[in-house]
Amino acid sequence: MLMGEAVRGVIVDHALLQYGTIQPENFKSNGTLSLLRKLLFSNIQTAISYVLPVSAERVNLLQTMAKLHSFECLPLTASSPDIASREIAQTWSHISGTILYLLPNHDASPKITCTYFSIALDDEVTSAFHNSNRIYMEKLEELPLTICHLNKKAISNDLVTVGYIMKPSREEDFAKRGAFPICPTPNGLMFLPLTFELPISKQLEEVDVILHKATDEIVSIELNSSSESSYQIGYTKGMQELQRHIENHNDCFEVDPLNSIYPVLDRLKIQQLLLGLEDLNVGGRCKVRAPHFLKVNSFDEPDLVQRLHDATLSLPSIVKPQVACGVADAHSMAIVFKVEDFKVLNVPLPAVIQEYVDHSSTLFKFYVLGDRVFHTVKKSMPNADVLIKSSEKNGSKPLLFDSLKSLPTATANQHSEGWDPCLDLALVNKAAERLSKRLGLTIFGFDVVIQEGSGDHVVVDVNYLPSFKEIPDDVAVPAFWDAIKKKVDSKAVK
Repeated sequence: MLMGEAVRGVIVDHALLQYGTIQPENFKSNGTLSLLRKLLFSNIQTAISYVLPVSAERVNLLQTMAKLHSFECLPLTASSPDIASREIAQTWSHISGTILYLLPNHDASPKITCTYFSIALDDEVTSAFHNSNRIYMEKLEELPLTICHLNKKAISNDLVTVGYIMKPSREEDFAKRGAFPICPTPNGLMFLPLTFELPISKQLEEVDVILHKATDEIVSIELNSSSESSYQIGYTKGMQELQRHIENHNDCFEVDPLNSIYPVLDRLKIQQLLLGLEDLNVGGRCKVRAPHFLKVNSFDEPDLVQRLHDATLSLPSIVKPQVACGVADAHSMAIVFKVEDFKVLNVPLPAVIQEYVDHSSTLFKFYVLGDRVFHTVKKSMPNADVLIKSSEKNGSKPLLFDSLKSLPTATANQHSEGWDPCLDLALVNKAAERLSKRLGLTIFGFDVVIQEGSGDHVVVDVNYLPSFKEIPDDVAVPAFWDAIKKKVDSKAVK
C-alpha cells in the first residue's frame, strides 16, 4: 500500500485549542488536546502553532502544553496559508505525505479553515503552497473524519474505515498501544473515533464497519424477577441514536452486533451458556465446565439451604450481581462463609451464587481475537481454607469487594504446595471456538481456573471486547486488526 499521500502531519493554531487561562495541571482533561493525542498515537506528527509576536508568558504556556503531550510547538511569521505552508514544509522537511494546517475563521462560518498540501523529501520547499487545497469545518471534532476521508481518497477506496465508540479512558488505552490508527494498517484498516458531538449519520457516511463497547454507554439495566433472562437496557442519548441508525440501515455493519453482547450482560445467561461446554469432554481426561451456580431473587428465602444443596454448592461461595456490567454496582461481590450471613448481605439482587473453586491461586485469562486465541496467567484468590482462616479474624463475616478494584489475591506463602495446575490448551481452545459460535462474538475474553484435585477447567467469567493488554502489543494488535478484517471480508462474500 502506498503511504506517500497519507496524512502525516497536523498543525493546529493555538487559538483553536480553547485553553484560555487553564492551568498546566488541567491540560490532560482538555478535550481538544485529547483529540490531538489520537493523532500522535497514529504516528501523525502533531504541532501547536502560534504567529509571532507572542508574549513570553503565552509562549511558555504553549510550550508547557505541547511538552506534556509530546506535541511540537511551532512559531510562524504569518498565519496566511501561503507563507505558513512554506515555513511548515521547511521545518518538517523530514516528512513525506500530506500536511494539514488548521486556522480559525474569526467571526465567520465555517469556523475552521483546513489547508492541506503534500510535501516529499526531495521537493522544493517553495512548491508546498502551489499544491494546497482547503476544507472547511465547524468543529475541531471533525478533524479525524477529515483525515480518514483524505486518506481514503489519496490511497485507495478499498481501505476499510472502522468507526469505534467507547469511553475515553478505554479508547486511550487501546490507542496508545497503536490499536486504533487513523493512518492505514498493513491489512488496509483505518480507525475513526466516533463522537456524539457530531451527527452520527454524517460520520457513518465514511464508516464501513462499527466497533463498539456498548456497555460503556449503558445508563440502566432492568432485570425481571422470573427465572428467565430478560432485561431492558437504557443507553445514553448518543448510543440510542447510533442504535437507531444501525436498525434502520441494513448496510450498517458491526464487528459484533448489539444483540450478541446481551448475554454477556447477564451472569445467569452466561452460566447457562457455559453448561453447553460439557459435551466437549471426553472420558479419562480433565474436563471443561461451568461452575455450579444458583440464581436468587432474595437472600432471605426460607429454603435457601436446600436450594444450595441441590445446586451442589457448599460454603464458602462467591456471590455476584446478575447484571454483569454497564452499571455502577455490577462488580460489587462477596465471598460468604456462613449461611446466616446471606440475610445481611449487601450484594445487588437478583444475584448468582457461584461455586468457589480451589485453584492454587492461579487464573488463566483467555482472549479470543477472531480465530486466534491467546492467554496469560495471573495471580488469583487463595484457596478456601486460607480464606476461611483469614475470615475467622473478623468473625467469619462476608468478604466484600469490587472485582474491578480490590480482588483479594493470595500472598506468596498462601499458594498450595505439591499441586501445579496443568493447562489443557487444546481443550480450552475448543471451548473458545464453541463460545464464539454460541455467543456470535468476534472479540471476547474469558477466565479459567483449574480445580485442585479434579483438574477440571472451570470457566468463571466471560466478557466482551477486553483490553488484552497482558498480551504483547506486537502480537495482539495485528491479530486484533486481522480479526476485524476477516469479519468484514466474510460479510462481503455473503
